[in-house]
Amino acid sequence: MSDYRRIADRIADDIATGRLRPGQRLPPQRAFARRRGIAPSTAGRVYGELVRRGLVVGEVGRGTFVRAAPDGPAGQALTEPGPAAAPVNLELNYPVAPGQPELLAPVLAPLLRPDVLAEALLPAAATGTEAAREVAATLLSTPGWRPAPERLLFTGNARQAIAAVLASLVRPGGRVGVEQLTYPLVKEIAARLGITLVPLAGDAAGLLPEAVAAAHRSAPLSALYIQPTLHNPTSLTTSGPRLLQLAQLFHDLNLPVVEDRIWSFLREPGDPLAVHAPALTHVVDGLSKRVAPGLTAGFLVVPPHRVAAVGDAVRSGGWSAGRFALEAAVRWTGEGTVARLVAAKRADAVRRQRILAEELAGFTVRSDPGAYFAWWELPAPWRADTFTAAAAAHGIAVTPGPAFAVAPGHTPDAVRLGLASAPEPDLRRALRTLAHVAARRAGDRTGP
Repeated sequence: MSDYRRIADRIADDIATGRLRPGQRLPPQRAFARRRGIAPSTAGRVYGELVRRGLVVGEVGRGTFVRAAPDGPAGQALTEPGPAAAPVNLELNYPVAPGQPELLAPVLAPLLRPDVLAEALLPAAATGTEAAREVAATLLSTPGWRPAPERLLFTGNARQAIAAVLASLVRPGGRVGVEQLTYPLVKEIAARLGITLVPLAGDAAGLLPEAVAAAHRSAPLSALYIQPTLHNPTSLTTSGPRLLQLAQLFHDLNLPVVEDRIWSFLREPGDPLAVHAPALTHVVDGLSKRVAPGLTAGFLVVPPHRVAAVGDAVRSGGWSAGRFALEAAVRWTGEGTVARLVAAKRADAVRRQRILAEELAGFTVRSDPGAYFAWWELPAPWRADTFTAAAAAHGIAVTPGPAFAVAPGHTPDAVRLGLASAPEPDLRRALRTLAHVAARRAGDRTGP
């Protein structure tokens, strides 16, 4: 037992003194065992101990790599933050407008009357209430589109809406096309439903129609999941001409589509794909970003002939919205609170993007001037895992690019920065620290 720890101590000393540099790959465990004259099981314990100490990170199919770290005393864990570092979480991305609680509270007060509360605590059907359908139809409307209220369904949140649609469209073992970088929770939903995700290439205008067609020819796709407006993590919005091309292709292939519009409220209203392909498009939206994640509802606009099937999936999955949340949504929207919050959050996102542009000037950052997140393509020789570890060592959480990648082995050397949750002074400080970390050369002990 003590032998493997002594070997781990020697490796830790090599890392601390710079003989093993951050980002350097360790030999495979069997090769390590042969060189050290130890059993492969002992080598496995050594590597496990190094992972436990935060000194290395293992990637399936790639190997084990030394993690990045700030300068510190020998033997200090590489993920240990400096003593003055205040944690800043740039993984979370829930916007809160200034004065938001003060806006929300008065509208909720009438719901606490006993007679109103009794009604609000009753179960809600997947179809919600007539008032909720009318309000949601108005809330989701764009200049060229107003969903018919009878096509609306409700879930607890937008994630549940995605799960319900996919469960109703795709059998276990089916294939769903997605952008090469996609919302991480869609990968989890697909895994639980037994669905295979097929990554599809895109360009600056959006998803490539020829990529969809080629994937469908190789083996039929059951559906697509896409984010045409403020794609997470790149902030890309599909161009109007490309949207028309995709709609025509979906018609030709008779291919159902799940259109995620959860971030669309940050842009001036643009018509969804559903305008051009209403018989195929299932629109997903919700209140978690517009209002707050703790009391929310997910919205689904489905083709008329799909209402019953998707409603059944909502009920069988236990994904129905709470009646109280629907009542709150009706009141917040009808009274104008949601509109005021949207205006405030749009202005807030613009301010935060300015901070991002100032602090990461000179780096390759993809974003939208009104988005709440950004995609930072790291300078060489940084890798996503070592940079994420270096950020954590400074008390800053970021989301590594591989979390969004669909293709096995495709690990983009980038990180997503969520700009919404941290107070603006903390956001500026964190971005300035990350810029300093990223700019260091590989020859420095903190480089990759």
